[in-house]
Amino acid sequence: MSILLNIAIIFAVIMAFNFIIFVHELGHFWAAKWRGMHVDRFQIWFGKPIWKKTIGGVQYGLGSFPFGGFVSLPQMAPMESIEGKSLDAEEKAPLAPITPLDKIIVAFAGPLFSFLLAVGCALVVAKVGVLEPPKNAPVIGYVEAGSPAEKAGLMIGDVITDIAGEKPVSFDGQFDAVNTMIALSSGETIAMKVERGGEEVVIETGYTIPPKNNFLERAGLREIGIAAQENVIITSVMPHSPAAKAGLQRGDVIVGINDVEVLSFRTLKDQTTAAEGSLTYNYKRDGVIASVAITPEFPDIQEGEKSKMIGMSYAPYAAAEITRVYPSVGAQIKESGVFMWKSIKAVADKNTSVGIEQMSGPIGMGSNMFNILKNVGVDRLLWFLVIININLAIFNLLPFPVLDGGHIVMATYEWIKGKPLPMKFLEIVQTGFVMLIMAMFLYITLKDFVGLLAPKNPQPEVEFLPEN
Repeated sequence: MSILLNIAIIFAVIMAFNFIIFVHELGHFWAAKWRGMHVDRFQIWFGKPIWKKTIGGVQYGLGSFPFGGFVSLPQMAPMESIEGKSLDAEEKAPLAPITPLDKIIVAFAGPLFSFLLAVGCALVVAKVGVLEPPKNAPVIGYVEAGSPAEKAGLMIGDVITDIAGEKPVSFDGQFDAVNTMIALSSGETIAMKVERGGEEVVIETGYTIPPKNNFLERAGLREIGIAAQENVIITSVMPHSPAAKAGLQRGDVIVGINDVEVLSFRTLKDQTTAAEGSLTYNYKRDGVIASVAITPEFPDIQEGEKSKMIGMSYAPYAAAEITRVYPSVGAQIKESGVFMWKSIKAVADKNTSVGIEQMSGPIGMGSNMFNILKNVGVDRLLWFLVIININLAIFNLLPFPVLDGGHIVMATYEWIKGKPLPMKFLEIVQTGFVMLIMAMFLYITLKDFVGLLAPKNPQPEVEFLPEN
């Protein structure tokens, strides 16, 4: 049943991707028809068609290379390097020229339709809502020993009020979160302000970047060795594990180990991993604090996690704390735009640790869509589609040849100068940018694929064997 469910979700993700591409290209198609232009082909995916059908003089098809799509418009700038030779290339009668305004309208229609699809998804999300876990405050609950954060003087309980001139609103999450701000920070050091004991303390910290296991993996992003202050609520206890034998239950909140207060799961993990013999685990159940002695053990596994464990999983919040929120259409669009702008800004900034390899292609986005649909729900997927379509619209408006923004720039030049750019020049430039974009796409796809196969966090399913 699980296999069938996964197959169904994968099919749904593929259909969603194709629908996104279809709507974008439909904008070009309808605009071209409205302006009286000749439409050669309407194809989803690039490459030689694996399916095609001609209706009303237009060839509709599905390409063999699962990336993007196009509407072939011979009266626009030449695009044969990715669309193939025009079906009407051998016709003796040349097609009538079109105005720069026609070209601008047709080029702009694709991003416009992507934006309208984003608005449509946002309207649904605003109406039905989306489940939202509580945001953790920007309060430090763990400082790793020997980390840049410890060397800089950051302490447990510090409230982070400023990172490089911006105020974080949570510890984990989107671009207004502590971890994200640190990951995207620019410069050799990271300037921070924290509130400690009612006073403001200025901190300047270095950072580390997790090493890659091989050159195919994505480079890590900046870390300073801190984690959020959070509850450690037990969500499940493995049968026959030390936690099960000690009587810990789902819903118990771990609050301390020996004399160490547990304000983050990282503290629990450090104490448990380094255990030599029995530890006293303090927990809260039904508002009452109790203690139990547990001896962490190495689980019976062949590979993966080799640390001592007690056999429990956790969550930083209770299920009852998850609420349904109804973000406005404007808020969703704004958040998506900020997402795209800060991503481009970070990639373009040579002083960050962010590069093109941190971008996601279809495989990366598809993997996110799969996890969202499987583990969260359709409402959250629609919210994610708002981000994808806004990103698609903005990306296509960038003023580079091949992209819609490039067509708009070239048509504007033609409008001002009264003549189009030389055809030979356009062919060279278009082909060059096609090769560049395809190379970038293949590079990102390789990183997506390797990241998909690599374990994100070594947290394998383990088994604690019963005593004989």
